[in-house]
Amino acid sequence: MSHQAQGPAPTTAATVGDELELDITNVAHGGIFVARHEGRVIFVSDTLPGERVRARLTEANHKSFWRAETVAVINAAPKRQPHIWGAASVDRAPEDRAGGAEFGHIELGFQRELKRQVLADALQRMAGIATDVVVEPVAVSAKASPGDAMDGTGWRTRVSLHVAADGTIGPYAARSHRVIPIDDLPLAEHELELRAPLDTLFHNAASVDLVAPSKGDVQVLVSARDGNGKPKRVPHGLIHEIVADREFELDRSGFWQVHSMAADTLYHAVQNIIDPTTFDPRASNLDLYGGVGLLAAAVGDKFGPTTRITSVESDPEAVAFAARNLKEWAGATAEADRVDRFLQRLLREADAAERARLAAATVVLDPPRSGAGKAVVDQLVALAPQQIVYVACDPVALARDVSLFRKQGYELKTLRAFDLFPNTHHVEAVALLCK
Repeated sequence: MSHQAQGPAPTTAATVGDELELDITNVAHGGIFVARHEGRVIFVSDTLPGERVRARLTEANHKSFWRAETVAVINAAPKRQPHIWGAASVDRAPEDRAGGAEFGHIELGFQRELKRQVLADALQRMAGIATDVVVEPVAVSAKASPGDAMDGTGWRTRVSLHVAADGTIGPYAARSHRVIPIDDLPLAEHELELRAPLDTLFHNAASVDLVAPSKGDVQVLVSARDGNGKPKRVPHGLIHEIVADREFELDRSGFWQVHSMAADTLYHAVQNIIDPTTFDPRASNLDLYGGVGLLAAAVGDKFGPTTRITSVESDPEAVAFAARNLKEWAGATAEADRVDRFLQRLLREADAAERARLAAATVVLDPPRSGAGKAVVDQLVALAPQQIVYVACDPVALARDVSLFRKQGYELKTLRAFDLFPNTHHVEAVALLCK
């Protein structure tokens, strides 16, 4: 799905607010779709390939592309469905549509096909790799109803709501900071939705976060504003998450996977993608961007109590929890550092014996949405580990980094993708790269 304009350069001028009738041809990264108007690419929201829509321009100052939002569907595609969240429906004016469910108008199986196309296209364009990857559905938790698996609802265990000037809470409208009042949260786990104080006014609050841990009650976290109008930190509180009969402790406002089955899915995916023939439990194995130790624990559980692994995370509080969560492995440690600084120190200080242990290592990394980036990729290549397991929540960042690894001798051996964010454009992937 190349988004380059074809044919002669566009000549027609337009202004924001103009409406055009457009034929939608394919999907682009970021939950938007592609149309062309007199040779110019237009990225359009709230539609899908095969539709003809009337769309209102929201950006018209780029030479090569514009942006627009659907205001009416003229010819609907067969895979369009009534939006799973009325607050985000195309029946509403674009400025009144809740953000956070941008694929909710698309049949669930076709959502996965669109995500597959985005991932496959990114790998082809950026890394020169053709892949037959499929986006795998993910089971819902025991708390969910059978219908949730069929329509991609009831999975969110974390919801962040914003506070308007009048104290109303809700999500932002898509692509804006305007709070949209709502009366339901269909993507959320049912217990979380029931606890959500959607009809309560929160004066002088900055945000309202809801957390449904797998063990214990739903937590409602209100971030108040201080005298300068800045958000105050939510008081600490412990929660416990259960994965594969193992319990993880973390702060209630700390990072954890959002889908109720995401941690379990990634735990097993990492275990299964590692090549056991080249895994060495005595090597200097690494878990980078390690959080509270979920993936390091997956490696330890797979390969036994003698496994050596160092979990590296920049958030000191998460590192403290990781140290507790990994305490049963004598060879597991948790370090508070930025990943690039940690790797730079290894490159600078490791002696020959440690270099050999690093060269025998398996490295697991789960970077933020922006990816690992060139500096970290270059540092990892310089350490020359046996295999790299890359957990990615952004297909374009993954494809860019896979391309960087390929140029330095690491090939993509295995790739799996999971639909951990149904009714949104997000997709999670787990990749194995080997020398």
